[in-house]
Amino acid sequence: MDPRLSIIPERLRHIDKKIMVVSGKGGVGKTVISSLMALELALMEKRVGLFDLDFNGPSCHIVLGVPEHIMPVEEKGLIPPTFRKVKFMSIRYFAKERPLPLRGEDAVNAIIELLSITRWGKLDYLILDLPPGTSDEVLDIIRLIKDVYALIITTPSKLALETVSRLIQLLKILKVPILGIIENMRRGESKVYDFAKKMDVRYLGALPYDDTLEEALGDVNLLLETKVAKALINIIRSGIIENNGDEQ
Repeated sequence: MDPRLSIIPERLRHIDKKIMVVSGKGGVGKTVISSLMALELALMEKRVGLFDLDFNGPSCHIVLGVPEHIMPVEEKGLIPPTFRKVKFMSIRYFAKERPLPLRGEDAVNAIIELLSITRWGKLDYLILDLPPGTSDEVLDIIRLIKDVYALIITTPSKLALETVSRLIQLLKILKVPILGIIENMRRGESKVYDFAKKMDVRYLGALPYDDTLEEALGDVNLLLETKVAKALINIIRSGIIENNGDEQ
């Protein structure tokens, strides 16, 4: 048995709630929402960690504008740096700007290594930004973190909802508690609320399409002033903090 597997529960023992942010497909704003959620929870005086495990292209650091000189510190493992009151760890620290063509056993090994060496300390929330879809990385996180919750991000598009449907079915089969669905980039009427009801998953609310968001990326102050950030605050208060994530 891999001795690192016994270390992972100890590394996560002092974290009250672990939330993996997932989506059926890419391009729905999962990383932006993960990053904003970590920022806003920290502003609510919560102890927060943000873990970017998107092997396809870690980019939480771009959203937040994390300076390159902010790095983890080696001390009986790795202590994540703190940026804007958020403890931040990313696979980017190991891949740099290079592509990370890991698959199968190599990807599993990388995740186990990161989970076993990262020292988070006491946290109220750990937000994990994962690759889209039902990749090996998502399945490995579910296997390695027994008490992880799922937060699903989707847009109103038919393609996004079709892929989310498969994701929800998988999460239910694996008995992963689902916090609910956040609808992103909403313009006018949509069918996401009815979709969530049909799938028996809580609809947490909608975030509007915001054409100022792109320019705000990398600037925390501008990010927090966007319509998306302001709408997300209410969802966090009613759907994340007050919701205990009953199993579906």
